[in-house]
Amino acid sequence: MSTPQEIAVADIGGTHARFAIAEIEGRQVKSLGEPVTLKCAEYASLQTAWEAAGVQLIRAMPKAASLALATPIRGEVLKMTNNPWIIRPSQVEAKLGVDRYTLVNDFGAVGHAVQQCGEEMLEHLCGPQQPLPDKGVISIIGPGTGLGVAYVLRADGSYHVVETEGGHMEYSPLDSTEDAILQRLRKQFTRVSVERVVSGPGLVAIYEALAALEHRAVESVEDRELWTRALEGSDSLAAAAFDRFSLALGAAAGDFALAQGANAVVIAGGLGYRIRDQLSTTSGFAERFVAKGRFQKLMESIPVKLLIHPQPGLFGAAAAFAQEHNA
Repeated sequence: MSTPQEIAVADIGGTHARFAIAEIEGRQVKSLGEPVTLKCAEYASLQTAWEAAGVQLIRAMPKAASLALATPIRGEVLKMTNNPWIIRPSQVEAKLGVDRYTLVNDFGAVGHAVQQCGEEMLEHLCGPQQPLPDKGVISIIGPGTGLGVAYVLRADGSYHVVETEGGHMEYSPLDSTEDAILQRLRKQFTRVSVERVVSGPGLVAIYEALAALEHRAVESVEDRELWTRALEGSDSLAAAAFDRFSLALGAAAGDFALAQGANAVVIAGGLGYRIRDQLSTTSGFAERFVAKGRFQKLMESIPVKLLIHPQPGLFGAAAAFAQEHNA
């Protein structure tokens, strides 16, 4: 029988860095402690944030660690996609004072979380109301600071997580209003990825495009404030932008499911959790998810669920370590 082991886990995104202590046993995550959340912009590097997290946790960090990073895990230098920190894998042990570690893409970590969380952490969103399949592909899509995309391949009692950068595929409009959104964004970015629309900041891009369409003065507003207005219903144009966001998310989720040959889809991430009530009711997400022409019947057979674990990145980082090191 394996011995339980404590490891430090981190979930480093574009805006926040979260840290916690997890306990693993064998290939399973047994527990996850209360997290510490820091703003990336207030720290010069991962190392200084790591040290600050240890102070807030009021304990020495364990000698084993797992880091979920919002960037592809490739090469000798890792540059965060929406965060100025630079991480060199060869220096992780020395910088963080650990002797074993795992590096995993942030949405790869969410894939591990989906595998280990269990059905109690998955809410039904649309499609057949049935558990995730024991075999096949589970696509995982999560809007946040960017758009995370990964998938889990289940086979013969085991699983493999495949990390992707699908959020950087091109945005595909489906009507004249979305054509106008794309046209406005193209003036700024030339090539417009789906992440420019289907993400937290994407709501601002949609809002500004709709304002221009109605010949309104474009109000400068941060995405966090705009999300509050949209979900509260206090701003009708923000609410219209959210409707468009939901349609785009549904269309993108359906596209990724088709591309990956998915048997099921999971919407994950903090933003997905925040908008779960709207997505499951009148958002248009479900209609756009299945609207794939000749493949509509196939899409209607795919269960779509929402991951409700409060810290999937941290939990998944712990699960990734357990799988890699077979602790």
